Amino acid sequence: MESKTKISAEEGKQELWIKREFDISLELLFLAYQEPNLVEQWMGTKVIKLESKKYGIFQYETTDPKGNKHGFSGVIHEFVPNKKITRTFEMENSVFPVQLEYLEFEKLSDTKSRLNMQIIFKSVEFRNQLMALPFAFGLNMAHNRIEEIYKK
Repeated sequence: MESKTKISAEEGKQELWIKREFDISLELLFLAYQEPNLVEQWMGTKVIKLESKKYGIFQYETTDPKGNKHGFSGVIHEFVPNKKITRTFEMENSVFPVQLEYLEFEKLSDTKSRLNMQIIFKSVEFRNQLMALPFAFGLNMAHNRIEEIYKK
């Protein structure tokens, strides 16, 4: 099955570009990033805190198959409903330093939307390390769940 989430990484640059078209409205797509209960469903993680506003913070926690807990957190620097979110993202207790994420939401029609995302890493090496993990597979699965939530 082909991945609907497209990830591109230019050689020698410390960023990723992610694009995904959804068969849901712009408003529903944005809501999936704004509402804690929806984030929990599609990310498969526990939302400890999510302040969907400028200078808000978010904190998520997930448990791996061995029972180990992993935390993710960041600060929202820009929050424009149905348009964009700019935030930091940190995987706690990992080798990866904080990354900067730009999420832009685009209306394609009343029932279709697109997420354009740019992630900037501290170095090309950290970006490449993340890409060596099943990151692309997991992100595509999570994005698929966004559409599934609204089809129920």
